[in-house]
Amino acid sequence: MANYIKEIRALVGHKPLILNTAAGILVNDQQEVLLNLRTDTHNWSLPGGYLEYGETYAEACVREYKEDSGLDVKIVAPIGIFDKGETVYPNGDVVQTITELFLVTAIGGQQLQHATDETIKLAYFDFDNLPPLLNQQTADTLVAAKAFLKR
Repeated sequence: MANYIKEIRALVGHKPLILNTAAGILVNDQQEVLLNLRTDTHNWSLPGGYLEYGETYAEACVREYKEDSGLDVKIVAPIGIFDKGETVYPNGDVVQTITELFLVTAIGGQQLQHATDETIKLAYFDFDNLPPLLNQQTADTLVAAKAFLKR
């Protein structure tokens, strides 16, 4: 299925859905996290996104990271699963996401230098000085990632 989410939305409209997502945490040498400024909501989130039908969380993380950032990544370790909260998108779609978060490392590609249909820009941020985030779940994943990295 080329775009599972679009096919589902065509059937159910904006009704609330529970959907699976995957995201990755990539940190630089200063222990700052890479975030993407989203085109749909104009706030910041981790590179990641919805699983397509048949994908694993890890496969979706790698694919979505490339789409959102231009970087090829490798999964280093799972950090956790997050399932609390909902997001209401500007188009009216409502979702509760179940997100698996991974620590990733860059293995290739090039960080996007131009806007795409999903990403306006990318930037690294200190975990203690974050920009406006997509939702509470994004904030929760960043708190968990910060704790994970301190272990």
